[in-house]
Amino acid sequence: MRGDLAQPPRTALDRIRLMKEVRMQYSYEELAGMIDHSLLHPTLTDAEFTAGCQLAAKYSVASVCVKPYAVQQGVKLLAGTAVKVGCVIGFPHGNSATEVKRYETEVACRDGAVEIDMVINIGKALSGEWDYVEQDVRAVCDEAHRHTAKVKVIFENDYLSKGGAGLTGDEFKIKLCQLCERAGTDWVKTSTGYGFVKQADGSYNYQGATEHDLVLMRANCSARVQVKAAGGVRDLDGLIRVRHLGATRCGATATAAMLDEYRRREAAGEAPVDAGRLGAGGY
Repeated sequence: MRGDLAQPPRTALDRIRLMKEVRMQYSYEELAGMIDHSLLHPTLTDAEFTAGCQLAAKYSVASVCVKPYAVQQGVKLLAGTAVKVGCVIGFPHGNSATEVKRYETEVACRDGAVEIDMVINIGKALSGEWDYVEQDVRAVCDEAHRHTAKVKVIFENDYLSKGGAGLTGDEFKIKLCQLCERAGTDWVKTSTGYGFVKQADGSYNYQGATEHDLVLMRANCSARVQVKAAGGVRDLDGLIRVRHLGATRCGATATAAMLDEYRRREAAGEAPVDAGRLGAGGY
């Protein structure tokens, strides 16, 4: 199936076959059910937040991912829908003390969040302080699980590509996968979408979710731990590619564009024959 999607079908019969296979594998509900609609921009107003929750309900996505102060408002706006409310913790740089992260998780869950997206302490990880990082993650997981909430642990892979603590970038990410699984996480997640790295020309950008990292993370967690892509997935083909690579959730701001395109192709009898490109960054 993945090989078929890597190249356009060569004949009309190939195209018909591929359309049927894609439709059987990925329904609208399955793809919408992957999306955590991101409402995290620093300048987001209350009116924009309300509109974002309404959009999430309209498109029947998995969840909204919101800032801690907005959890109660999100729960009220999404009451009566199937859309979950998730909350970021230690966002976006992971620098809060462990007890602050734990308490932030407690408050978020008390306010109604049922999913938690926490950022690791990146500096401690790059310093090789693995016990600290594991205890940091465990504190949040234990608190969230006490409230029956699930946890996604954000690595911020753009900061880790060169490795650290004597490990290559890939070795570093593998160690984090293993550490987070021991600590009890439910998902490992590529990025915040705000991990901007200074480029050679002085500008700041990031890759976000990449095919390489999604494959690596999926391969180095057990089936119990899921994988979430975030950062730079902004079209339907990218979302489908994320699904092919084994991720079950995807953080997105381009929710409407993705799912409107699904409906357009569905109505036109088209299939996504060109799997999307990941790792382009941007917001």
